[in-house]
Amino acid sequence: MQNSTSKNNLKAIALYLPQFHPFKENDEWWGKGFTEWTNVTKSKPKFKGHYQPHLPTDLGFYDLRLLDTMIEQAVLAEAYGVYGFCFYHYWFNGKLLMENPLEQMLKSKKPDFPFCLCWANENWTRRWDGLEADVLIKQEYDLKDDLEHIQYLMPFFKDERYIKIDGKPVYLMYRSELHPNINEAVKIWREEAKKAGFEDLYLIRVENFKRDFDPKGHDFDASMEFAPDFSIPLQKYSKKEPINHFFRKLLHKTAIKENGLLANKVFDYEEMVDKMEKKAPKPYKYFRSVFPSWDNSARRAKDATVFVNSSPEKFQEWVTKTAQYTNEHFNGEERLFFVNAWNEWAEGCHLEPDQQYGHRYLQALKNGLESA
Repeated sequence: MQNSTSKNNLKAIALYLPQFHPFKENDEWWGKGFTEWTNVTKSKPKFKGHYQPHLPTDLGFYDLRLLDTMIEQAVLAEAYGVYGFCFYHYWFNGKLLMENPLEQMLKSKKPDFPFCLCWANENWTRRWDGLEADVLIKQEYDLKDDLEHIQYLMPFFKDERYIKIDGKPVYLMYRSELHPNINEAVKIWREEAKKAGFEDLYLIRVENFKRDFDPKGHDFDASMEFAPDFSIPLQKYSKKEPINHFFRKLLHKTAIKENGLLANKVFDYEEMVDKMEKKAPKPYKYFRSVFPSWDNSARRAKDATVFVNSSPEKFQEWVTKTAQYTNEHFNGEERLFFVNAWNEWAEGCHLEPDQQYGHRYLQALKNGLESA
């Protein structure tokens, strides 16, 4: 399989969730046979015109224990201009979660498609159903573990498919600020990479919680914008029609009729895109991100975050502008940006084809890259 890049070597990397297969811990926590599809398929609309459930077409309700699924995903992604996948990686003091798809990919050398890893280093909680305080696996840190962790990762870094910048394996960390000794950990990681024959690592911190922070403060090389950027103030969608909003609120508060627009955080996708596009450049390396749509109501009975009015047309326009920004601000192999996400189905955030839009978001990505 040939790597897919746009005419100017721009690389769009899609975030990838490996949660779509049963495993022991999910069976214990959520019930036998639980996968991400469990939440996706039981989702229902919460207000008039609300698009739920998001149901897949081409790839069906797949199981990532089947290598053929990952091969098909790579073929589809490559056809529409995705350069590679960034897989979320779950490590808790030597305990791994959802590692089977990645280890199978490493061992089999299939699919022949570029990839990198992002350490999702938060506590594993019941946050997905709104119970953030209920910790299932705590993320704890020590430097001995940091050494063991990087040694576990080294076979991935050495894989010829692994995404590198100037020969340096690209490794992301979701929340570098949670590690109390991050600078010492980074020193260990870089030293081990050099011992393994690399010139260095290329470390990217995801900027989703600790913001406007120079990644060099943690000895990282760059930051990655998280999309959607929840720090941006937005008008609640229900308030865009003041008279209707008043009556909805009255009925909702008096419990005559619970209103999904008020029981959840509903915003306008177009407003978020316009505001993210207008963000000023950072004084440090900051890779930009886009998202096709967002709706995590499949995971939350109430207080979900939903963006309405997303469309392939608006997404394409955003991809074009983000690609242009990346070309202007980066050179060589640093010309990359991220797409959230390839398959976050329970967050309504996926490039994979669904029954409502088919391939239209994938085509929008390809068109946006080609027009940059």
